[in-house]
Amino acid sequence: MKYSDTKIWKVISSPSNLELFHPFCKTNEVINWENSNRRKDKLIYLNGLTYFRDFYHWEENNGYKLYIGTKDGKKSDVEWKIIHNGSHSFLSIEVFSYMSNKYSLTVNYLLFFTIVKPNLKNYLLHVLNGLAWYMDHMEPVKENQFGKHKWYSKMD
Repeated sequence: MKYSDTKIWKVISSPSNLELFHPFCKTNEVINWENSNRRKDKLIYLNGLTYFRDFYHWEENNGYKLYIGTKDGKKSDVEWKIIHNGSHSFLSIEVFSYMSNKYSLTVNYLLFFTIVKPNLKNYLLHVLNGLAWYMDHMEPVKENQFGKHKWYSKMD
C-alpha cells in the first residue's frame, strides 16, 4: 500500500488501532500505552481466541517489534515496518513463528510450509487490506470484510 509514512504511523501506533482495520479483531484492549518503553495490549479475535502483544522496540515513523501469543504460551516475534520509497511508503508485517518442540524438525518443516505459512500469508493479506481500506475510507472495517479465516473467524 502507498501512503505517507506519517499517515501509516499515525494509524498503526494509536491505542486500540486493530479495532480500526483488523477484520478478525473483536476487541483490542490497551493494557499499557503510556509507558513508551513497554506498550502492551490484548487482542481478542472474532472466535474468542485471546492474544497478548508486548511491544519491545518502538521507532517513531518507522515501525515496531512485538511478541504475540497467549498469556502463558509461546510467543511469536512480529515486526511492523514502514518502508520509505520516495514520496510513498509501504507497510510490511513479518512474523517469526515459534516452532513447537513436540515434533521433529522434519515434521515442523512440513507443517510450517504446508499449513502455517499459507494461512499466515492469507491472514496478513487480510490485515493489510484492512489497513488500506481504513486509510482510504477513514471508517473501520467490518468483521470478515475480506473473507473468513479458519484460525480467527467465528465459524458457523
